[in-house]
Amino acid sequence: MPITPDTVKKLCRMAAEVVIESGMGEGSGFSDSQYTEAGASLSTDRGELISSADMLLRLRKPEMDEVALMKAGCIHISYLDPFNEHELVNALKERGVTAISMEMIPRTTRSQKMDALSSQANLAGYVMVLLAAMKLPRIFPMMMTPAGTLKPAKVFIIGAGVAGLQAIATAKRLGARVTAFDTRPVVAEQVRSLGASFLDIDLGDTGETDSGYAKELTPEQIQIQKDAQKAVIAASDIVITTAQVFGRKPPVIVSRDMVESMAPGSVIVDMAAETGGNVEGSVANETVDINGVTVVGQGNLPNEVCRDASQMYSNNLFNLVEDSWDEEASVFNIDMEHDILPGCIITHGGEVTHETIKNILQGGS
Repeated sequence: MPITPDTVKKLCRMAAEVVIESGMGEGSGFSDSQYTEAGASLSTDRGELISSADMLLRLRKPEMDEVALMKAGCIHISYLDPFNEHELVNALKERGVTAISMEMIPRTTRSQKMDALSSQANLAGYVMVLLAAMKLPRIFPMMMTPAGTLKPAKVFIIGAGVAGLQAIATAKRLGARVTAFDTRPVVAEQVRSLGASFLDIDLGDTGETDSGYAKELTPEQIQIQKDAQKAVIAASDIVITTAQVFGRKPPVIVSRDMVESMAPGSVIVDMAAETGGNVEGSVANETVDINGVTVVGQGNLPNEVCRDASQMYSNNLFNLVEDSWDEEASVFNIDMEHDILPGCIITHGGEVTHETIKNILQGGS
């Protein structure tokens, strides 16, 4: 959900006129009356709401028929998936809509408060561990009792970005013995600071992009990674994969034979299942059994904690809007010399303005 009542109050203090679709907040525990008390108006006519808006703040990308309702010059802010949604990007361009993609917020120190991918990944990392804990037929912590000693569960986390680090921290809080791996050696210190072990694998030249994402590995590097992880995966009670390459299909790093090497009752959670999967045999939005191993491919993980997810996303949106708000005119100022906006504006003034997306649409690299 894009906007909470607290955010409505902040927007109204900026002299914005806020109209909320009736019932929008119910799934996250916010009633219509909370929104009206915060200063918003309600609308039950989605078409009218879309066609009259100067700025649309939402979570998901618009449907094609909704784009046709938007007025020229409207500012639309949401997740857009611009690397894959070529028809949608072209429709927004033709309609004259200024489309801002929340996935494309630059990863800089100043833009951290607007970075929805990171805020939601934090929650996803937490949720993945809880899902695994519920599926695993044993407890996480070591427990010494008169009936005997229970050994701690072994958890292996692949990928130590925002989601992976939160998964490490959560698994450690629950008492598990945690090992983690990332293609970027620079994160080893962060992993160890959370009390986990870091699996050292020499992949040669790796690292991260200017935007802070892991660089895509070569097929040879992926094979080296797979070979080095085999024994750790076989000995683990839980494997959590978070390896995603922004704008591309994620690498398959846990093969079928690795899954089958785990003991029956073990659990794998594949964060990338919706976009192709890190685990061979995982199925998007389903939980499957492979040789006695439970493989969880659930998508939209932050939705499991939707109230907190809504609060964080709402804050991300507000921080983005406030940063470019013209107080005198009470409008959002589109400045293509801004240090953040050019990196996340996909279409503006009837053109595709984002160079990377423009090249993709034109068949470039």
